[in-house]
Amino acid sequence: MSLCLYNERLNNLSLKFIKKRETNKCGAKMVIYDSADAVKYHYGKFPPQNFQYTEPLIQILMRATNAIARYDQMLKNMHNSEILLAPLRNQEAVISSRMEGTISTMDEILRYEADHDELETGQARSDVIETILYQRTLKMVQQALLEGAPLSSALIRQAHQGLLSFGRGARKSPGEYKTEQNYLADQNSKKILFVPISPEQLQTGMDTLFGYIDRGEHNALIKIALTHVEFEALHPFKDGNGRIGRMLITLMLWQSGLISSPHFYISGYMEQYKDDYIDKMRNVSMRDAWEDWVMFFLEATSNQAIQNLEVAENIRQLYEELKIKFAEILSSKWSVHVLDFIFTHPVFRNNRFTQKSGIPSATAHKFIKILVEHEILLEIDPASGSKSAMYSFEALMEKVRV
Repeated sequence: MSLCLYNERLNNLSLKFIKKRETNKCGAKMVIYDSADAVKYHYGKFPPQNFQYTEPLIQILMRATNAIARYDQMLKNMHNSEILLAPLRNQEAVISSRMEGTISTMDEILRYEADHDELETGQARSDVIETILYQRTLKMVQQALLEGAPLSSALIRQAHQGLLSFGRGARKSPGEYKTEQNYLADQNSKKILFVPISPEQLQTGMDTLFGYIDRGEHNALIKIALTHVEFEALHPFKDGNGRIGRMLITLMLWQSGLISSPHFYISGYMEQYKDDYIDKMRNVSMRDAWEDWVMFFLEATSNQAIQNLEVAENIRQLYEELKIKFAEILSSKWSVHVLDFIFTHPVFRNNRFTQKSGIPSATAHKFIKILVEHEILLEIDPASGSKSAMYSFEALMEKVRV
């Protein structure tokens, strides 16, 4: 039996997304994987019918709800949250992609975007391209919901198409549900760890999931927790399931009204406790451990809300401090325009600043010189030939690097 391996690494076990083929068409080595101890999808058990609101669960639910409320109050108080919290979206793209074995850095992503409006093959490592695709897909889906699109199977397929639309992902059926059985396996031990729902029953499973999203009566946070574990257990796509599943958390938090703008990202906690994350999801199918999973998810939400609030407050405080300083050192009606530009584009080339900021060219050049002199901007790539100099807004970068 020949097995093709698809990279869907979730933790240090080197989890891989694999699928049977009769011939080794993808060029992978022929390897026999042991499925004797594999956990299988929990057919007929979603949504759980006898979910118990135990005292420990209620306590952690209250903590998570309060933490989310504090974070959302900060969002409501931000008049320009899209500018100030865009770095959190970039951070989420890096971490969520890293959980799947796609390794890139915030600096790589922003340096690439400073030079390219469109994605171009051969201009960056494939890992960088995949992370940028995640960031852009998340922004695209957020905009679709803002314009009134329902959170539906069609929207999730659209998100998947965007996520895998370019580079190596384009060979993995973007936007299409799986037609062959897939598995999660430990590459080192050659053991299959989890067998998701069969492709023959996938559509029924997805219909049940989105019916639950629309009409389920559980508390909103518990509904999001159950939706996430069910989506990962269905594993509907050839690749990208983890990233789409974590994206779904942000979208549901926003759609449910728990957050007032689409800026809440949970992958930082999931990566930090990735072994528990995976084990507790598997235990849902293996032991009907729905409550245990929900408690883990609520703990993750509570802790991540506190961490996100701290980062966002640091970003907001930096913005307010620099608003005063820019007015002093630039002495111009354009000072807030300059500030908003460098928060939105913390890595940029000089020519893009002059083209996109809306500031007269001579004035824009003068501003850059002043900001470099005051060590607010750091030149990271000097001008060379037709390329203008590249600058980094290090005070912001230091707060969001992961």
